Amino acid sequence: MTYGETYGDSTRSLKAIAAEHVPGDPVGPVPVPAAAYHLGADEDDALDSYGRRHNPTWRQLESALATLEGAAAAVAFGSGMAAITSVLRAVTEPGSTLVVPADGYYQVRAYATEYLAPRGVTVVQATCAQMCEAARDADVVLAETPSNPGLDVVDLHRLAMQCRPRGALLLVDNTTATPLGQQPLALGADLVVASATKALSGHHDLLAGYVAGNRADVIERLQRERLLAGPILGAFEAWLVLRGLGTLGLRFERQCQNAAAVAMMLRSHPAVTAVRYPGLPDDPSHAIATRQMRRFGGIVSVELADADAVHDLVRRSALLVGATSFGGVHTSVDRRARWGDPVSPGFARISCGIEDTDDLLADIDSALAGAGR
Repeated sequence: MTYGETYGDSTRSLKAIAAEHVPGDPVGPVPVPAAAYHLGADEDDALDSYGRRHNPTWRQLESALATLEGAAAAVAFGSGMAAITSVLRAVTEPGSTLVVPADGYYQVRAYATEYLAPRGVTVVQATCAQMCEAARDADVVLAETPSNPGLDVVDLHRLAMQCRPRGALLLVDNTTATPLGQQPLALGADLVVASATKALSGHHDLLAGYVAGNRADVIERLQRERLLAGPILGAFEAWLVLRGLGTLGLRFERQCQNAAAVAMMLRSHPAVTAVRYPGLPDDPSHAIATRQMRRFGGIVSVELADADAVHDLVRRSALLVGATSFGGVHTSVDRRARWGDPVSPGFARISCGIEDTDDLLADIDSALAGAGR
């Protein structure tokens, strides 16, 4: 199934990981943790030869990811950063101009400036609002939408129309939205890159990433990059992502439901100075998000009085977990200034889990009653 057809999200997720119906075969995916394979006399005959080159569990996962993203193919990597750095190495060269998010994940900016710029790539940092203008002179554009952690939204159709006539390559980080919330390829992007560590696997127990798209030439370069550089995904981790995809529809639906309810409650809470969530009707990104997103995601960004107020929120809560990743089954809170993001000391990213909505609202409200006091 492709995006926009008749199946719902949970059915799409289950269909994506389904194996052929062969009597006697397992219903669920099975990991193949092999480093070496039996080779025949015909040296070109073996599909699998060495674990850094191929793996059957990778292929099943990549097929599922491509299906969910509406792509022709996908390439799995050992982490989200491995996916991003691999694709940036594959599509940039000395003399090219690369645009990266100034308000997105901070390690992407660090990689571009510390490793690509010294090798002759001109790196331009642009916020979501500046992305379309910055793309005018770029060869490669990497957009992150909604941005992490500020939750600003890039108009992907407009950005694609800026890139495509000039032949600029458009990559979109779809981690926060997930393929169930947004389909960048259908909006004109050339490639999707994402961390499967987050909502796709969903249990805070593995690292994984992928690139998906319809550009066969780039996919081939990525496969070659993975073979030579070695940023591979373990077979067991690939199996765990596949296992997680089976419940993605259910988990993401509850996470979005919880995020919308938390955002509505916090926008009028006296302990909160600001709330960002693309699903709020008065959010600055709501109009664009409504045009290009099916769901608004499970993340809410808030500003409290100071760092102590954020720490007290977690300390006084019975449900919130202090953690820096997002997309898991537990609601987590991360004070982003501790990592160097250009935000206020009291800025917190709340990644909503799958707790019952009423329980989560009551817990946060109770914890905020004494936060920072």
